[in-house]
Amino acid sequence: MAAKSSGRGLSSSAGLVTYYDADDRKAFHIKPTVVLVVAGVVGVIVYLLNLFI
Repeated sequence: MAAKSSGRGLSSSAGLVTYYDADDRKAFHIKPTVVLVVAGVVGVIVYLLNLFI
């Protein structure tokens, strides 16, 4: 019988790193609410520009 591996499944055996494994304290972090607000503001600006131009 083959020995059990200590990895966490296929992704670790393939050498892939998931998003949550890459936790860097020095990285630039953006809250999801900021992304949604900026996307909404850009959407409103584009909509208003399409109305008046």
